[in-house]
Amino acid sequence: MEEYNENSRFISILSDYGFKVTFGNESDTRFLKRALQALISSPTPIKEVTFIQNEMKGLTIDSRSGIYDIACTDENNNHFIVEMQLSEYPEFIQRMKFYALYRFNTFVKKGKYTFENLPKIYCIGILANNIFSTIADYHNVAVLRNAKGELIDDQMSFITVELEKFKLSENESKTDLEKLTFTMKNLHIITEPTQFPKFWDEDWLNIAIQELDTKMMTPEQRLAYEMTVSANALAIKNEKKKIEEAKLAEKVEMIKKMVSLSNLTVEEIANFTNTSIEFVIDIQQKLSAD
Repeated sequence: MEEYNENSRFISILSDYGFKVTFGNESDTRFLKRALQALISSPTPIKEVTFIQNEMKGLTIDSRSGIYDIACTDENNNHFIVEMQLSEYPEFIQRMKFYALYRFNTFVKKGKYTFENLPKIYCIGILANNIFSTIADYHNVAVLRNAKGELIDDQMSFITVELEKFKLSENESKTDLEKLTFTMKNLHIITEPTQFPKFWDEDWLNIAIQELDTKMMTPEQRLAYEMTVSANALAIKNEKKKIEEAKLAEKVEMIKKMVSLSNLTVEEIANFTNTSIEFVIDIQQKLSAD
């Protein structure tokens, strides 16, 4: 799923910039409050949210891995962790457990290892791709239940939204969750006002959309956005370079072993490793020199 598109009017919520100015908008939390309520399937509106600094310094916004998050609390001291995952990551639920359990352990330590009246934790993962191949629903809420489905404990909830599974059209999107998911999946591919869903006029969504509208950006916002895009492009370039270097190193080691241990010709080794004959000969000569 594309994060940045120069020809698009709207910036994707799934980009690190888009996530920061919508879910992470500290100056206006109306979108975040309504989105959290929808994501956890709560009938009760959230009145206040307070952002908390991520204690895990290495697990913050990271456009290279496609993972970034925010953490906040509401007026009832419920704790929310929202994570965005763009790249393929089948084990993402394990990372969610790590986040939630880290926060759980923090509560326990602060309470001198007592376990009563612990705040609730909602760990929310928004994924561009599918991770649950055997589950059809795009939205899932998991708590601790027995084999009969009876609730044992809901102090910790894991919520996932797999955008790839969401197939509803504009007219079919009725609930706040459906409107939110439709917006996350489609905003950045819509170009003309005539394409705008009517529900985008709703206050909470309109606030977020304005933050993502390139036509409404101030010079300062434009600069911040372009710097983010530039940093993201550089990070991706560096990551690809690392991958290519790792692949090359792997091929070199393979060629060394094949030269040392087999009776294959230079041509056969080059063909097997998808490299040039000259490359194999160069490695062969270096081995002989050593």
